Amino acid sequence: MLISRNDSLLLVVDIQEKLAPAIFEADEITRNSVRLLDGARRLGIPAFVSEHYVQGLGPSVAAIRDAAVDARIFAKTHFSCAAEPGVLDLLRACGRRQVILTGAETHVCVLQTALGLIAAGFAVCLVADAASSRTPANRQLACERVRAAGGQVVSTEMVLFEWLERGGTDEFRALLPLIK
Repeated sequence: MLISRNDSLLLVVDIQEKLAPAIFEADEITRNSVRLLDGARRLGIPAFVSEHYVQGLGPSVAAIRDAAVDARIFAKTHFSCAAEPGVLDLLRACGRRQVILTGAETHVCVLQTALGLIAAGFAVCLVADAASSRTPANRQLACERVRAAGGQVVSTEMVLFEWLERGGTDEFRALLPLIK
């Protein structure tokens, strides 16, 4: 399945101030999630950002908050976004069936969200270079589990190029700085 910008939405899970310092390659997953938020905004793709237990983990890191200009930010206490009351309805209201998923921690909130979304009928693409855990082993295990459950594991550039579909357009030129 190719990712379609007309049938996808972006969900950035829990890249938060007090959690990020403990996350393996936090700068990379933040940078790639920002690239995807920027690309989604420029292409008119709906974007969402979750924040888990904000009182304890703080809000999203500044770079995510700054890039989430048009994104809908929501708080949650369930590990899975799909288990949080109202979130599935919020995502379904977009009329899109593909969810591009990034965030932390891959083996907890991101994984449980992916499994819940798959069970709810969404096609999930976990962006491996925009998702991480405190350990690389937990990230790897989560990627394997998402794939085994029927999700796809992709990269930031795969998403951006599939959203664009072709080069030589004004949109391609506008997104080129996100790729270089």
